Amino acid sequence: MSSGYREQRGELAIAEAFAQAREEHRCALITYLTLGYPTSEDSISLVLALEAGGADIIELGVPFSDPVADGPSIQRASQTALMNGITPSGCFDLVAELRRSGLRVPVILMGSYNPIYRYGVVEYAQTCVEAGVDGLIVPDLPPEESSSLSDACEAQGLALIYLVAPTTSAERMAVVAKETSGFLYVVSRLGATGVGHAPDQDVSAHLRQAREAASCPIAVGFGISKPEHIVPLRGMADGIIVGSAIVRAAEKGAEAVRDLAMSLRQATLRDRAE
Repeated sequence: MSSGYREQRGELAIAEAFAQAREEHRCALITYLTLGYPTSEDSISLVLALEAGGADIIELGVPFSDPVADGPSIQRASQTALMNGITPSGCFDLVAELRRSGLRVPVILMGSYNPIYRYGVVEYAQTCVEAGVDGLIVPDLPPEESSSLSDACEAQGLALIYLVAPTTSAERMAVVAKETSGFLYVVSRLGATGVGHAPDQDVSAHLRQAREAASCPIAVGFGISKPEHIVPLRGMADGIIVGSAIVRAAEKGAEAVRDLAMSLRQATLRDRAE
């Protein structure tokens, strides 16, 4: 289904991306776009622009009619994609086309569990590998209810990434951190995603707690939209996740997406003292 050589795939590709960022003394830049937005054809040029701009890992949203934790920008993008006729199968086709077009960075599909369940858990994981997907984020699926998907991902070498919120207790965080693979997604603040709502000021304590609990990299997201949002976080997290700002830039085209990614990538460079 996909083509093009990549040295590592699946969870190993994600680990390699974080390792490369560490070698370059920076955080990994993880960016998000909704597949099928503004159109399916646009998805190809926009994702390739993210890679050209320096994204280390790319999350691609699988549109669903009842999204979880998505802010207005991503909700609008998902609705537009659904109106364009995008389906999970169509998302796989787009990822495969991206791989044929030369995309090399790890790809993570992010979306609700309902489409995965309807597709068939084992079949979904298999098709991920065939298309060139390296991991999954399923925000509405807690570890206690994910054994089927977890087993399917493990069998295929896919990362299954879980989220922890500011309200997550230390005990709960330890449980989630043990089950996640690829990285631990640390939500920086309560509420939905979106530009204009910066991370909470006390996110540092939350990240320290995540660091203690996780044996894998930790990446922080929600509310990060500008280079200045990244600077105070880069000494505490292994990865920085930017979503809504990228989706908004997508409205202006591939050049705007690439330029934003470049500015964000520059901000991930750590001072030697950090």
